[in-house]
Amino acid sequence: MRIVFGFALALLMSPAAGETLVERGAYLANSVMVCHNCHTPRGPQGLDLSRALSGGSQVFDEPAFKVTGSNITPDKDTGIGNWSDAELKRFLVSGIKPDGTKVASIMPTAFYTVLTARDLDALAAYLRSVPPVRHETPAPEYRIALRPELPTYAGKQASEQELSDKLARGRYLLTIAHCLECHTPEGPSVVHDFAGASGKGGRTFKGPWGESVSPNITPDPAAGLAQWSDDEIKRAITQGIARDGHKLKPPMAYASYASMTAQDLDAIVAFVRTLPPRN
Repeated sequence: MRIVFGFALALLMSPAAGETLVERGAYLANSVMVCHNCHTPRGPQGLDLSRALSGGSQVFDEPAFKVTGSNITPDKDTGIGNWSDAELKRFLVSGIKPDGTKVASIMPTAFYTVLTARDLDALAAYLRSVPPVRHETPAPEYRIALRPELPTYAGKQASEQELSDKLARGRYLLTIAHCLECHTPEGPSVVHDFAGASGKGGRTFKGPWGESVSPNITPDPAAGLAQWSDDEIKRAITQGIARDGHKLKPPMAYASYASMTAQDLDAIVAFVRTLPPRN
């Protein structure tokens, strides 16, 4: 019976039957990694999907750099149309462009090191499939030498077999969704304090909504999610509603996370429960 149950669970967690690489890549890019948040321009009504992934309109102006999301459509002049699949996949996990230059850490490539070989293939296939849009984005400005950031829960490339375990799958999804990028404060060296404060919250974001501060997503009983039910955590992720009913401010991408599968949400919540409590 145990063997049968384990086999059934592995089937449940494996790639959906008949799912193409493009479909898998679209799910990852749009519902988990939320590439639109930085790489799609915004208009008065929100994301301008007629120019999807052609370069964001939000400027990330930080002490270390000033950048905007680049054009990642297959346009040959202003996008990634001239990149090979190998160059694109290397960029996703290293942040190194075909010309050898490295991008700012606002592009969370350090989190993407865990991407499975199939998911890297899927992302490349999806990005090849979107309509090319000619749109030149501003050149980045780097004010200090770029240093790699090492998230606590990133690491070596995952395998499809590992993801049959619910907690391992939750860790994988939380990592590629780069949740800890926003929910970890920056240390004194203009980098995140992943070693001492992963998930503690406290990072400030400014935008048209005013100012928002990321909350603590660890299971700390006083400051974190220990008192939240699983359904309350899922509601916050997918609807942007806190436990007490107040609406969460951007840049939390709950509208995108709303299309996550139930199994993936369950896995994320299960893994969040295992994070070290921080206060």
